Amino acid sequence: MEAYWSRFFPAYEQLREELQKGTIGDVYQVTAGIGVKFDENWRISNKELCAGSVLDIGSYPVQLASQVFGGERPYKIVAAGHLNEYEIDESSSATLLYSNGRTASLSTHCKVEFPNEAFIIGTKGIIKLGPLFWAPTQLTTPTKTYEYQHPKPSKKLFFLNSEGLAFQCVEVRRCIMNGLLESSIVSHEESIVMAEMREGIRKELGVFYPQDAI
Repeated sequence: MEAYWSRFFPAYEQLREELQKGTIGDVYQVTAGIGVKFDENWRISNKELCAGSVLDIGSYPVQLASQVFGGERPYKIVAAGHLNEYEIDESSSATLLYSNGRTASLSTHCKVEFPNEAFIIGTKGIIKLGPLFWAPTQLTTPTKTYEYQHPKPSKKLFFLNSEGLAFQCVEVRRCIMNGLLESSIVSHEESIVMAEMREGIRKELGVFYPQDAI
C-alpha cells in the first residue's frame, strides 16, 4: 500500500461517507492547493532525487481528486508553472479533465504558504477539508462541521499533524491480520493512476529528470 496517509484520517472517512450518501449531489469540481515554504534544500534543487513541488507536495491534491472521482484517469491534463534555476518546478497550476464534465483544479507552491484548504463542489453544495487538507482535523458539509481529535504524541513531531500516521498504521495492521495483499482505500491500480497524473503534470511543466532518459 502506497503511503497516502491522508486517506486514513477520520475526516477522509467522513468524506467518503458523505460522497456515498450524495450529500452534495453530483460532484463536478475539486479545487485543492498546497503551498508550503521550503528551505533551499534537495527538495527543490536535486534533480537526481526527482525534486520539485509536483512530485513532492503535489501528491496531496492529486490523491484527493483521485479519491473524489473514484480513481478514474483524467482524459486530459493541462498545466503550467514556474521552474527555478535548477529547472525544477517551484509552483504549478493544473487542470485535470474527467468524463461527464468533471474537473479538478490543483496547485502547488514551494515559496509561499497557501490557505491549504480543499473544496469538493457538487450540485447540492460544497464540502470543505482543512485547513491542512492532507492531514485535516475538520470537515465542513452544507449542514454540519465535523471536528476530529488525533492521537496525542508523547514526543515532539517534525511535521504538523503527523501523529495522524497512526491511522494508516491501523489499516496496515488490518490488512496484514486479514491476509490482504492491498487495501481497498489505496489500491495498487489507483497508485498507478495517481503516479501517471503527477507525471503528466510535471511533463506539462517541462520538468525532466535523468531517469527519463533510461
